[in-house]
Amino acid sequence: MDPLGAPSQFVDIDSLPAWNDYSEADQLDSLKTQVEKPQLDIRSPFPYRKDINAKIILWKGNVALLNCTAIVNTSNESLTDKNVVSESIFVHAGPNLRDELQKLKGCRTGEAKLTKGFNLGARFIIHTVGPKYKSRYRTAAESSLYSCYRNVLQLAKEQAMSSVGFCVINSVKRGYPLEDATHIALRTVRRFLEIHGETLEKVVFAVSELEQATYQKLLPLYFPRSLEEECHSLPCLPADIGNSEGEPVVPERQIRISEKPGAPDDNSDEEGLEADISFIGSHAFARMEGDVDKQRRLILQGQLSEAALQKQHQRNYNRWLCQARAEDLSDVASLKALYQTGVDNCGRTVMVVVGRNIPVTLIDMEKALLYFIHVMDHIAVKEYVIVYFHTLTSDYNHLDSDFLKKLYDVVDIKYKRNLKAVYFVHPTFRSKVSTWFFTTFTVSGLKDKIHYVENLQQLFTAIPPEQIDFPPFVLEYDARENGPYYSYPSSPDL
Repeated sequence: MDPLGAPSQFVDIDSLPAWNDYSEADQLDSLKTQVEKPQLDIRSPFPYRKDINAKIILWKGNVALLNCTAIVNTSNESLTDKNVVSESIFVHAGPNLRDELQKLKGCRTGEAKLTKGFNLGARFIIHTVGPKYKSRYRTAAESSLYSCYRNVLQLAKEQAMSSVGFCVINSVKRGYPLEDATHIALRTVRRFLEIHGETLEKVVFAVSELEQATYQKLLPLYFPRSLEEECHSLPCLPADIGNSEGEPVVPERQIRISEKPGAPDDNSDEEGLEADISFIGSHAFARMEGDVDKQRRLILQGQLSEAALQKQHQRNYNRWLCQARAEDLSDVASLKALYQTGVDNCGRTVMVVVGRNIPVTLIDMEKALLYFIHVMDHIAVKEYVIVYFHTLTSDYNHLDSDFLKKLYDVVDIKYKRNLKAVYFVHPTFRSKVSTWFFTTFTVSGLKDKIHYVENLQQLFTAIPPEQIDFPPFVLEYDARENGPYYSYPSSPDL
């Protein structure tokens, strides 16, 4: 009821039944037709958790009417998409929402951005952009959709929200198969609640009548309501259930585990696993260290072993990482000089560095190093490539070789091992000479990974154009220098 006593159009989520309260009889009957003799001694990777189920609500209705802390809006990169969900949210939120969205300057695929709820029952709206689905780029679409759900939940956690109302993020016009997308949505939420369950009280899946049947069919796989339902659901789980956070796993890039960690492998690849046996064991005794002063003295004398040097380097990197997570780096982030985009033809994450957006003489370069570590730490655990746009840079934007050397020395070994290529776009003669000297005399192992790209058409042989978010000035420069021979994808305003 509103203050005047009239019935409210908004739905109080506390009045909605939790997933625990739904009858499981019908679902069990359908599952038993597939599994006559369940193996009661085998547990599902998504075991029965009454406490987690109590947080889940499946509701057939309009997400814009939910009285949650935040509801989710699915849109396009410019946040102007006209789909059923967005249109309803705009109608109920009022005209102020459009004005605030203009200040966000768009949202990249997989990201999540926050606005007020205005006239909605929800206090906030979390806007996200789902991927356009193409079967040949299925891996990229799966990763992007996972990022949508994960980033929404992470934002809710950071803002101390108690409840979130999800629409079905994969809109019909983007062509994502509903059942495939539902698997990603449910397992991502499940894994998040397993790790951060104390931060959220309710998660509502607001679905249409068409979507409801799919959600009712798949929810028991990830949120079984009893041990019996868990057992019957186990054989129905898909082959790919993601990693510990629900992120899709690419089999070709899974880490191989050696039978004898630390022992040389005759059949290993050229680089090998480069295992750091200092991480074996997590109890207090396994973490015991020797005299730190003695180790530093031995380093200076050149007498410390390679394993001890790696361990010392790892400790130093962890200190940088802790500082990066504690520091306010919003001023560096606002430069938009480093960001994640799509994947290349091999399914590897693409990171973009925009040279012209780095005002070397004006920013604190130590904070720039911290920001690089903060952004890249979780990216570098898997194979990745870097696209560096040297387009229209000046002396004002050139990174000092001493800074680059420090960055190379500070980062963890995974950065160097998993970096597979650096695409140097629109290089000048001077930049080629500088890069040659740097990779020849300052750092080792990087020269073979540098690829000079004179025009964007060359870049597209390695990375599809729809997988890169281009700064507008890069597109304009390339079209002016090389001719408008390609229809470039639209890009957010950087």
